Amino acid sequence: MAASNSVEPRLFLNPIFTTSTTTNSSTSLHIQNFKLKLPHFPTKNPTLVFTLNSSSGSATTNNNNDNSIITPYPDDPDPEPVSAVSSETRTRDGRDRRKIVKVAWDKLVRWSRTWRSKAKTDILERTNKVVVLGGGSFGTAMAAHVANRKAQLKVYMLMRDPVVCQSINEKHCNCRYFPEQKLPENVIATTDAKIALLGADYCLHAVPVQFSSSFLEGISDYVDPGLPFISLSKGLELNTLRMMSQIIPQALRNPRQPFIALSGPSFALELMNKLPTAMVVASKDRKLANAVQQLLASKHLRISTSSDVTGVEIAGALKNVLAIAAGIVVGMNLGNNSMAALVAQGCSEIRWLATKMGAKPTTITGLSGTGDIMLTCFVNLSRNRTVGVRLGSGEKLDDILSSMNQVAEGVSTAGAVIALAQKYNVKMPVLTAVARIIDNELTPKKAVLELMSLPQVEEV
Repeated sequence: MAASNSVEPRLFLNPIFTTSTTTNSSTSLHIQNFKLKLPHFPTKNPTLVFTLNSSSGSATTNNNNDNSIITPYPDDPDPEPVSAVSSETRTRDGRDRRKIVKVAWDKLVRWSRTWRSKAKTDILERTNKVVVLGGGSFGTAMAAHVANRKAQLKVYMLMRDPVVCQSINEKHCNCRYFPEQKLPENVIATTDAKIALLGADYCLHAVPVQFSSSFLEGISDYVDPGLPFISLSKGLELNTLRMMSQIIPQALRNPRQPFIALSGPSFALELMNKLPTAMVVASKDRKLANAVQQLLASKHLRISTSSDVTGVEIAGALKNVLAIAAGIVVGMNLGNNSMAALVAQGCSEIRWLATKMGAKPTTITGLSGTGDIMLTCFVNLSRNRTVGVRLGSGEKLDDILSSMNQVAEGVSTAGAVIALAQKYNVKMPVLTAVARIIDNELTPKKAVLELMSLPQVEEV
């Protein structure tokens, strides 16, 4: 203990914990002793004394070598036996934990095998022809994926570019988007809508949203009224605010045209390389959603089903606008804190609008919502993120768009999003700022200042 000639008085607060105080008058040093009985402390005498030194002047240091900071109390009248955990016990506990994990995993595997054994495969067996509208990167990737599902399946790609069409038919590659990737031989390209659509069992629509209406009106005479349309396009039509579930039946003049939305975190290049991917198909017709699930699901592509068409579509459209905002953060070197804050705010704004439009909150936190948002906002392969990075770096939008060979849907969707927000009376500061930047009415730097100056409010 610290030097003192006074006798230590003990004040017993309870049988376990005691305290005492000693004062050295020459140094203004106050010594506070706390006696604490520790029944499981690994020593024969499980009572410890904690000595806290304090001074009204400067801090003091105890240099004694008698273990005065933490010492076993020598005269404890009631020592208790020590209960230490042996190495054998720890080993046994480790084995028990591993056994619990193994049992849980085995149950999951058995459930998966049982489910697969009951899964139907008749849809793929009965499908003979699939048509893909559009020859872009994602349309090409999905055409290759479907063609790989069954060698006897004919997959027709309807496109405008005769050069790309010839490349696919003769060299089995899309010379514009995937010059190094070989396509299955059962992928056939054509510029003739009648040939492509005749006898098709399913149609994958991969035409950009802003051009979809006019394109579909031009081929409507060759579309069977019962042909299911699987929409791969994400976005909102700028002037009408329509989603693809509205554009397709209206352009084809058939309100009962079967419709399915396909969405989720999926880059075309990774799909082409058969890397593990998960997506969701949404339809109001449950049987149709299950059928498309059978058609598309494979060892490297998981397909979930949903009945929330609105949620899947609106999340897929708005995430492109948020990705532009995320790119601006990167282009301006604003750091990771601001990136996390911006994406979190953007996710909330998407949820606010989507639920006002009738979407389920669980859809927004699923593959087509949070999943697609993370991929598009954080990965360099994203076209919309790339637009944002270049905007944040000071480039002009016209220069950016003219240098790109693919469509960044978020640029066109941004204005439509704000119109929707006004229609449903939803405040969307981040996505509105993106629209203002795209319209050249606000600089990225000014937008950041305005957003950071917004009122401090409760998180909702």
